[in-house]
Amino acid sequence: MIEFAPDIPRWRQVAEVIRQRIKDGTYVPRSRVPSVVQLTEEFGIASVTAQKVHRALRAEGLIYTEPGMGSFVTPQP
Repeated sequence: MIEFAPDIPRWRQVAEVIRQRIKDGTYVPRSRVPSVVQLTEEFGIASVTAQKVHRALRAEGLIYTEPGMGSFVTPQP
């Protein structure tokens, strides 16, 4: 778990961690990113908060979700 800053929403902080992992190659293009359940376990956040993380990363074009399969890092052009 990470130490959360009290003045920044937790979903933003977790999204930043996932962004960094994508940027540094921890999660390579087309690889699976942690599910909502995995995010709740790893970061100790509520499932609604984890869903916000996925929604934000999808909106930024960093991940895509395949129903029934999970969420993956968007292939880089």
